[in-house]
Amino acid sequence: MPTAVVSGQKVIVPLALKNDFTETIASARAAVFVSDDQGKVVGQATRWVIGGAPGKPGLDPKATNAFHFVVTSSKPLESTNLTAKVVFTRLVLEGGKSVDPKKNVVIKEK
Repeated sequence: MPTAVVSGQKVIVPLALKNDFTETIASARAAVFVSDDQGKVVGQATRWVIGGAPGKPGLDPKATNAFHFVVTSSKPLESTNLTAKVVFTRLVLEGGKSVDPKKNVVIKEK
């Protein structure tokens, strides 16, 4: 899973999405779950990482978009030994075609 960086009550998870389709990805929505060293979820967030609103650009074929996913914890973080799990929940190609992210998204660690 991606390496999480703690800053106050925020956890910053660096992500990159590469489009291996032959069509543009119009929108992609991801959820990130951050767990402590005991496996307890200490924060989670869901947001559009590509598109998701009119005027927001998609991701062209073979292109990669890198970004930082920020998860805010409701409580002070007692550990810096955190693990982030990323799950893509929605993926839409240009023209409105939905793609099953469970079958078509491969999560790779750096």
